[in-house]
Formats: sequence, structure tokens, C-alpha cells
Amino acid sequence: MISQNQQNTKKQKEYSRFFKYMVGGGIYFWLGYAIFALGYSVFHWNWFPAKILADGIGWTSNYIIQRHWAFSDRIHLSELQHRGRYIFIEGIGFIIDYLIIGGLKSVGITPYIGFFISSAFFTVWSYLWYKYWVFPEKKK
Repeated sequence: MISQNQQNTKKQKEYSRFFKYMVGGGIYFWLGYAIFALGYSVFHWNWFPAKILADGIGWTSNYIIQRHWAFSDRIHLSELQHRGRYIFIEGIGFIIDYLIIGGLKSVGITPYIGFFISSAFFTVWSYLWYKYWVFPEKKK
């Protein structure tokens, strides 16, 4: 049976993890948004290659933050396993993200707004995948 103190500690740890996750996600979002704006609006690239560059840099920074800060207490798989899971789930997210932003652009909504709409979905999506599969709690 878990004591009240243990439950409170567990909740505090989860709140801390979620805060760190949001910091990492915020860095990913704003760094990617800035790089996208540079490619799309300054260099006048098509939205797709501008977003690919933004995501490549964002994914890398996000992985480092999530792996070494937000979920650092859950590291028990090999680095290759964590990276493989991260790349796999982000690959699926890549398709969904581009469908959201591309679909919105096709009906006249700027990719800049699409970034925000997509990020709302991925805030929940990614946290759940990271917590339960990419950086799972070690089984006792």
C-alpha cells in the first residue's frame, strides 16, 4: 500500500517532469518557428522544406532536453532503443503534423497558424508517447 507521502512525492515528480517536458517542447516549438520563418519568409522557400529544416533542428534539441532532463530518471533502455523509439514516434508525428499544416494551408490558413494548431495536438500526443513508450518507467 502506498502512503500519502509517497503519493504526494510521485505527484510532485510528475508535475516537475511535465514542466520540464513543456520547457523542452517550448524550445522545440519556438526554435523551429524561428527557423521556419527564416526559410519561409526571409529566403522565400516553399513551406515544406522550411518546415523540414525547422523540424530537424527542433527534434534534435527536443530529444536532448527530454532524454537528459525531463525523463532522465527513466533511462534504463539502451541509447539506441530510446533514439529508435523517439525517431519512430516522431516519424508518425511528422506525417500527422504535415497533414495538419498542409491541409490547413490548402484551405487558406497560413502555416504560421498551422504551427500553433498542430502544436496543441502534439503537446498531449508527445507527452503520452514519451512517458509510456519512448522513456518508459522501469518495470519493478
